Amino acid sequence: MELNNQINKDHEKRFLNFQKESGIYGTSEAIQQIFDTIEQVAPSDISVLINGESGTGKELVAKEIHRRSRRANNPLIIVNCGAIPEGIIESELFGHEKGAFTGAVGVRKGFFETADRGTIFLDEIGEMPLSAQVKILRILEGKEFTRVGSSVAKRTNVRVIAATNKSLEQEVQNGNFRQDLFFRLRAITIELPPLRSRKEDIPLLVDKFSQNYCKDNRINFAGFDETAITGMQNYPWAGNIRELKNLVESMIILEKGRKIDEQVLAKYLNTFDQGTRNLPIPVNRPTDQVEREFIYRALIDLKNEISQLRELILTRVFPPKRLKSWEGADATVFSHEDAHVVYDDVSAEAKPIVSIPGMEKKLIEETLSRFSGNKRKAALSLKISERTLYRKIKEYKLPF
Repeated sequence: MELNNQINKDHEKRFLNFQKESGIYGTSEAIQQIFDTIEQVAPSDISVLINGESGTGKELVAKEIHRRSRRANNPLIIVNCGAIPEGIIESELFGHEKGAFTGAVGVRKGFFETADRGTIFLDEIGEMPLSAQVKILRILEGKEFTRVGSSVAKRTNVRVIAATNKSLEQEVQNGNFRQDLFFRLRAITIELPPLRSRKEDIPLLVDKFSQNYCKDNRINFAGFDETAITGMQNYPWAGNIRELKNLVESMIILEKGRKIDEQVLAKYLNTFDQGTRNLPIPVNRPTDQVEREFIYRALIDLKNEISQLRELILTRVFPPKRLKSWEGADATVFSHEDAHVVYDDVSAEAKPIVSIPGMEKKLIEETLSRFSGNKRKAALSLKISERTLYRKIKEYKLPF
């Protein structure tokens, strides 16, 4: 009995220490299982696949695995696969030789070479092109790779941790992900639950987020009452922990440290559909600049609404043209032509009411300027991947 009590106390102590050092807070069974799995797999070099929705803390888990591993004193390289344009992802991952392509003025080490004896975390691995997946598989199987523009094999001793918010099984079936790579990556799989399935952790998360934020920003805050906590527990949190953290910090700032109850909370959670539309709130910035943040976000929503409105008008103004049915077909095929412009009179000369591409170009250009060309921040603000942003920059020939 005493031995069991001691074991339980030791486990509880390690679990509390895990939360403090990793930033992964919670007392739910799901979080305790994640802790136990990390304890078991961290000391080895086995590959780990982390599954979870956006905002569930996949990067925190990867960092904790590395911190507890034998590689902790060596590099942890974090790579967002969805943020790297397809044309340069192999150069970024594996490096290149001088003259390998236009602009390759010298030899450059890739992430896998830089991470030698350490860990590489491939976030959003479901976005990785098939051409790069083949080379990842080669590293996992033989610890070898070749730089772009070279035929000489190089070796690297690196542990691979990958994460995705997609179903890789489905991606394999769709032909977007290699089955052999999927099998190699999922040697150990850690499932991160959405916040809505572990509501009992929300009070602790809110407490930690508010304490840390007030300490960092020297804010006196009266706290949340029970009705506010209950309200947050009843919210579905599409953005998971990231959305909760943003909401907590925003309310603390906008309510100027006053105690927050369910009436105050309701102002920020008008409907579940709005989610993080106006989050996060910038701190220590001029009021007019903060207001512009809201305007830009509204423009993004407006763009989407206009796009939907355009399709609706097209359907009303230009009835779909009926195409000849294939013999034996069960249904007739329809299509739209001239779907790029809306006309106010079928017989009149074409008059564009609104140019969606023009609005999109202007929005992207102004967002990039606002963030001084920082593509990662601009992509986050626009709610698109960096890869999509790079493609749009090229498409619109923007000087960034």
